[in-house]
Amino acid sequence: MDTVFSTVGSRTYDFWVYNRSKSGVRLSSVRLQKGNQTGFRVNVDGAYLDNDLGSVVSGLEVRRGDSLRVFVELTAPRNQQAEPQVVEDLLLFTLESGQQQQVVLSAHSWDALIQDSIIVSRDSLIESTQPIVIMKGLRVDSACTLTLRHTTLYFHDKAGVDVYGTLKTDSAVMRGDRLDHMFDYLPYDRISGQWRGIHIFPSSFENELVATEIRNAEYGILCDSATFSSDRQRLYMERSVVHNSAGPGLTAFNSWVGLLRCQFSNASGDCVAFYGGAAILDHCTLAQFMALGQERGAALRFANFYGEATYPLVQMRMTNSIVTGYDEDVVMGQALEGDSITPFSYYFENSLLRTPALEDTVNCKQIIWETPDDSIQGEKHFKLVDSDDMRYDFHLDSLSTARGLGCYD
Repeated sequence: MDTVFSTVGSRTYDFWVYNRSKSGVRLSSVRLQKGNQTGFRVNVDGAYLDNDLGSVVSGLEVRRGDSLRVFVELTAPRNQQAEPQVVEDLLLFTLESGQQQQVVLSAHSWDALIQDSIIVSRDSLIESTQPIVIMKGLRVDSACTLTLRHTTLYFHDKAGVDVYGTLKTDSAVMRGDRLDHMFDYLPYDRISGQWRGIHIFPSSFENELVATEIRNAEYGILCDSATFSSDRQRLYMERSVVHNSAGPGLTAFNSWVGLLRCQFSNASGDCVAFYGGAAILDHCTLAQFMALGQERGAALRFANFYGEATYPLVQMRMTNSIVTGYDEDVVMGQALEGDSITPFSYYFENSLLRTPALEDTVNCKQIIWETPDDSIQGEKHFKLVDSDDMRYDFHLDSLSTARGLGCYD
């Protein structure tokens, strides 16, 4: 039954019990060997093994060629250990003849700090080797700084991070709280949309994410529109990853953003989108390989408008980076048509871009213009792009023409 957090109920598992003999059989009892000691809950063909009644049912019949369906859930007690511990019990089927068969029920139980909500109203540090599960959300109030260090936060469905003050991270992971599998080959940790994401509100500045991974959210990071300031950076990220978002990866409105050696990959929206403001990207990898059949946006989008609102793009500067994906054009620069006043400034240097070549030697220097006709292009740059099993490794393959570029050079 995979790994579960102790005191948190698992999903429901099921299996079938078949009578393949030529005659019907009667089960004198079906019971849990350890009763109510392990936290397993079992329903056999509609009959619940009530822990208050000895965790047993009696008198079930299975006619020849017929079957029973068994449902199993687990809410494991705390085990007081730092590492996941095995939880096992035997489901015993005893025939009237006295013959007995058994099914092993097994899971790993992991003690976690379960928090309904976390509200940070003063400068705080969270550092924990124990997993922290957040059921409803985490909020950082204005004028407060939350520092996450050497910590993994597991967010329940629809829970997320709302930042009104400042968020600083170092060696942190933010992901969904499902530890089980959707299919045998596919853990939920590879499925997008497991939790909400990080929302940076207009009052929030000087956020710094270092060596941090944000994965499988509805959206990765959203920087809400604020008054642009060239003196106060809204978001700085270094050696960090935003991967597998059900919507956009990073979206920033009117914000000053700095990105160094970061990976933004696989989003149903854009991997990275800047609407106005200023953005400086160096040694970054933007890889748009969202699974085939799913909607996906650009790997990089930058514009001086959004809808009917104008957002002056003071600067969008990218150096030593890789921008590629499945589609023929994954770089979308969009200036407001007929508007010669609203700034729209961009610059690319020493980068690989999967987009039709521009005859712009002022703003594009030393560019590898990638096309679908190149012998090494798209997914062939990387060690692993497996859209079927949703496994990815965006380190460069030895044959890549992008050596020296991107976040893993």
